Amino acid sequence: MKVRLDRTLCDGFGICAKHAPEYFPLDDWGYASMERNGDDVPAADHDAVQRALLDCPVHAIIEMNNGAQ
Repeated sequence: MKVRLDRTLCDGFGICAKHAPEYFPLDDWGYASMERNGDDVPAADHDAVQRALLDCPVHAIIEMNNGAQ
């Protein structure tokens, strides 16, 4: 699983940080940042990262397909 965070879309809802705080901590203004490398999310973290992706109301977390950049 590979994911990216588009910070320009983030509206600071914080749902991603609730589900996967080690990947999407909130900055001082309450917006998500990408803390860990989203290029290779370990299988153990898939559920939390997938839940963050699915629950983001502005779709700021994007799952990358194989071969996508």
